[in-house]
Amino acid sequence: MARKMLKANRRGAGRLPTRLVLGAAMLYHGATKLTADGRAQTRQMFEGLGIRPGRLWAVATGVAETLSGLAAILGIATRPAALAVVVTQAVAIRKVHASHGYSNVSGGMEYNLALVAIALGMLIAGPGPLSTYSVIERRVTRRTRRPFQRRQRAPLARALHLAL
Repeated sequence: MARKMLKANRRGAGRLPTRLVLGAAMLYHGATKLTADGRAQTRQMFEGLGIRPGRLWAVATGVAETLSGLAAILGIATRPAALAVVVTQAVAIRKVHASHGYSNVSGGMEYNLALVAIALGMLIAGPGPLSTYSVIERRVTRRTRRPFQRRQRAPLARALHLAL
């Protein structure tokens, strides 16, 4: 049993580096947009692209990117976080980077597509065993399990799994 669990954790632990890299990138970009200078620059850029009201969307984007970065790093609410990354990067690709081609050197969409791919992987696979979500799920499942009963997910754990 312990050997099987260790093997499953090792296999699922491969999600941790991608979650951390995506989280760090989004946390950095989001926090930058939330500074005074970042809000002003992002507002100006958004209005230049026709996204109005620029200030509202600058703050909303900054908050979405910051929260999705934190969620990815912590490994909780990773699916909503991944969806937020996909949406923000799709807008960035459409409005800014697609016209510059693929190469990141020329301002293209290479980096944004990589972020979208990582986010889609997280959206499909979930946070993995090395995450806050898994810790919560194990604790909830352990508390509700009865002796001599085959292990099943508790209703709360099932609800968490469906929601996250």
